[in-house]
Amino acid sequence: MFVYLADRQDITRAGMMYILSGMNDVDFRQTEDKTELIFQLKEHPDSIVIIDYTSFDINDIEELEVLSLRFPQTRWILFCTELSTDFVKRLIGIGPQYSILLKDSSLREIKECITYSIRCQRYICQHMTELLLTPEKQITKEDFKLTRTETEILKDIAMGMTTKEIAEKRFSSFHTVNTHRKNIFHKLGVNNVHEATKYALRSGLVDAAEYYI
Repeated sequence: MFVYLADRQDITRAGMMYILSGMNDVDFRQTEDKTELIFQLKEHPDSIVIIDYTSFDINDIEELEVLSLRFPQTRWILFCTELSTDFVKRLIGIGPQYSILLKDSSLREIKECITYSIRCQRYICQHMTELLLTPEKQITKEDFKLTRTETEILKDIAMGMTTKEIAEKRFSSFHTVNTHRKNIFHKLGVNNVHEATKYALRSGLVDAAEYYI
């Protein structure tokens, strides 16, 4: 069984490689980007992909759906720090090949998830299960609590600017703007630009007329 690690955090990859090294009949490899991952899946479509969706170069849930249609034998474990419940619900609706594993999961859960995926069964960790079962409250503008800088950067993100372009505009470093971006996504409870823009428009943080100009 081939397992591909699509995670750019060195510490996470090292930990996952340690776990996989103790499992029988598992051949694990790292993949640096989407192009390389697709190439590997063409060679070994009946594989497992352990992916940090929030840091890998996959843009949105629609792209994940396309990949699942293109490689129907592949099982995917989304191994992330956080995922919004809205995102997870949509992902579950795509099909059973997607499992959810948050990075605060116990070692037992991580091993169980991989074992379930090898058996072609879906697995959702306990933390995410509890989040899915918790009634969602109505989101208001006050709930976001973005700083002035974060609001300005969110507007730029909604207008389609890249992190590099925003950094140049603000005379800031790429790292600084990227940190703000991650904080914004965390506060909004979203995982990508599309979701952040949607939430920002609904809450009034970004003016719809300005967005559509």
